[in-house]
Amino acid sequence: MFELGRELKRLFGADAAQSSRSYPAREGVTGGDSALLELLDMKLLRDEGRAADIAAGRAGEKHPAQRRLEAAVVWREVARRSGDSAALRKAAATAEMAAGALDQKKKPDAWARARAEQGFCALTGAELFGDPGLDAAAEVAFREARAAARGGLAAPLADIGLAAVQGRQVLGLGDASDAQRVAERFAAPIAALDALTRRIVFARGLAAEARLIRADLMLGFGARLKDEVLLKSAVDDASCAARRLDPAYEPLTWARAETMRGQALTLWGECLGDIDAVSAGATALAAALDELSRDHSPLDWARAQMALAQTLQTIGEAAADERAFEQAVTCYDRANLVLKDAVTLPMRGHAAGARAVCLARSAELTGDLAVLDAAEAAMKIELAAARPGRDPVGWALAQLNLARLYEARLDITRRDRGERAAAVTALDAALEVFGEHGLRSLAVVAQDALDRVSAGASRTPRTAV
Repeated sequence: MFELGRELKRLFGADAAQSSRSYPAREGVTGGDSALLELLDMKLLRDEGRAADIAAGRAGEKHPAQRRLEAAVVWREVARRSGDSAALRKAAATAEMAAGALDQKKKPDAWARARAEQGFCALTGAELFGDPGLDAAAEVAFREARAAARGGLAAPLADIGLAAVQGRQVLGLGDASDAQRVAERFAAPIAALDALTRRIVFARGLAAEARLIRADLMLGFGARLKDEVLLKSAVDDASCAARRLDPAYEPLTWARAETMRGQALTLWGECLGDIDAVSAGATALAAALDELSRDHSPLDWARAQMALAQTLQTIGEAAADERAFEQAVTCYDRANLVLKDAVTLPMRGHAAGARAVCLARSAELTGDLAVLDAAEAAMKIELAAARPGRDPVGWALAQLNLARLYEARLDITRRDRGERAAAVTALDAALEVFGEHGLRSLAVVAQDALDRVSAGASRTPRTAV
């Protein structure tokens, strides 16, 4: 899939370095065509961002605002693939400069497009770093962009951004009818982007991204509500996005679509009790990973590894198969190759917690306490390195999963050497955070665990250490 990307690297890697000595202000290998960004690996993508910055600041540049917008798109993609907060701040600042360089009355669509890019930078930040305040900033930017837009890409992009923000706002509390209303908000802007593909090549990729945003929201609603109709709609959206893409020219978006399809199939199959659908999800995720390079997009590769691990967990639970849990642990370990240095990303904590759960289930199925020892040590190291003030929910999830390990040890040994009190302490801390952030579903999980641990106090003999 990435052969063309490697060819671009060969053509523009060494040759570009040679020519840049004579022409330092060149505009990179894409010439501002964002459709070609998918073919660049991380090194070339960062080089493209720097080249776009140079082009935007060049004396005599006739369209500096457009060059700045192109640079913002590149830097946002850098952040999206790497989790680099500095790259995302650069993208947002560059988009702001692009909007500031335009006269809203004379060039309303160009201004709206730049403002919408600011909104997408905020959305990306909210997704990567779990900051709900960025959703509010994104909503303001999208509303202003929509009010100014007269046509072209700006209007449907602003509509998609608004639909995404509104979907996130009701995701935690809404019911199936709310989910359907959220899905309907995407229909018109997606149709508009599909129509624009006849004259704007990269609109096809934008339409696919819009379908994936909707699929992700339906996946969230469906998983929380255990609604097979919503989960099936996520499968259909991801499948449609993948079918409309050419993997040779849009490899990264295709891999993202297949990863989403694999996740949706897994949750749909779990909801239906259909192990064949879960297996189909595992096949889709394995195929995406076969074509996805860690060097090309580290975070997408890590997400796909985590999604495959979650599918293997589902298979392990369905078949009581410790080997599936062991394979899931391997996938989480691979994801950690990327996430170990990404201390600000909540997904790092989620991966560590899920890995601990897999180890606990494996230990329960085999009775191997050494597995639990290793899992507890790893989780305690994770908690010692965590910053509750920066990522309180991730910290609380780690506490929840540490309590799960203590509970597993109690179940296996039938002896309490202080694990019950430690589990209660961890669960109390997690409950407090989940309550403060209005995370009802997680609070229910923690409360159920606390009830189990407390109820077992009278049944489990206490053994002196």
